[in-house]
Amino acid sequence: MAKISSFSCGNHVVYPAHGIGKIKSIETHEIGGHALEMFVISFEKDRMTLRLPTSKAKTSGLRPVCTSKEMANAINGLKTRGRVRRSMWSRRAQEYETKINSGDPMSLAEVVRELYRGANQPEQSYSERQVYQNALHRLAGEIAAIENIDTDHAIEKVEKILEAA
Repeated sequence: MAKISSFSCGNHVVYPAHGIGKIKSIETHEIGGHALEMFVISFEKDRMTLRLPTSKAKTSGLRPVCTSKEMANAINGLKTRGRVRRSMWSRRAQEYETKINSGDPMSLAEVVRELYRGANQPEQSYSERQVYQNALHRLAGEIAAIENIDTDHAIEKVEKILEAA
């Protein structure tokens, strides 16, 4: 069972399937004759609200935003050379989606690095751009929450790092 004390109202959290959200409140609902305590998490980007039973927080993958040190490690991963993979796009896309949905900053940075295309590189397909944008927004959302900046500035920061690599 998740410790409720590790999550409190107003805190940013990462829900793997949706990215960065903010805990708006902790409510108790009567369901089937039982009182159920729930986190109410708002995802601004998707204009969505999620109600998650506090007892399911850990098994759902809900976690606090990573530390500055953990994010620095992920950002350092952006600076390394991405490896060129020759497998079929459909298989790579599936792997990338799994990494994105893990919510792990290191995995997100890896996907962003591998799919980034500089101005002098060949054009991406529509689906490659979609996967890249999804990973970039998830990573930038967490950077924005850690550094208390808006997501657009975080995206600019990531893209500057990628251009310099």
